[in-house]
Amino acid sequence: MKYIIEHIDPEIYDWSLMEYKHISKVVGKLNVIFTNIKNNKDKLRALGRVEEKQIKELKLKNACLLDPKAEKTLNPKDNFDYLIFGGILGDDPPQGRTEKAFTGLKCEKRNLGSVQMSTNTAVLVAKMIVDGRKFEEIKFVDELVIPVQEGEEIILPYRFVVKNGKPVLADGYVEFVKENEFH
Repeated sequence: MKYIIEHIDPEIYDWSLMEYKHISKVVGKLNVIFTNIKNNKDKLRALGRVEEKQIKELKLKNACLLDPKAEKTLNPKDNFDYLIFGGILGDDPPQGRTEKAFTGLKCEKRNLGSVQMSTNTAVLVAKMIVDGRKFEEIKFVDELVIPVQEGEEIILPYRFVVKNGKPVLADGYVEFVKENEFH
């Protein structure tokens, strides 16, 4: 299975790079392809294959786009060669940018539930499903609350996988959010 991240933002932000490092760690760098990378290719070469072309130009067979608006949920019986994710910093509320970015792409579509996830969380969930877990068996928290100081917290309205009672996050995620004042 290859996991394709179509980078949609105009540059590779530190936030995106942190998520991409986590993706590479989760699925292995030989299984990650970053597409639509126009600048700063060197930042991603250690994490996976880097393509300047957009996903639409690659003409992949047996591919599936992960789209929150898709009718069917990804399941272990699906047998795709490629799973395609939009590498987009999410908006709250969601703006439907995945659907807009991939208009005209000819492939199957699946969702990972109806709640928005970070790209690295979506890849983790997809990998868990590919490895045999049903979506319904995966534990989630639908909002991440990060305490900053007495009486102050940052609330991220995204879904995260929970393992051993804790959300699964990219290395340095909480510190990054605190330092960059996402509140």
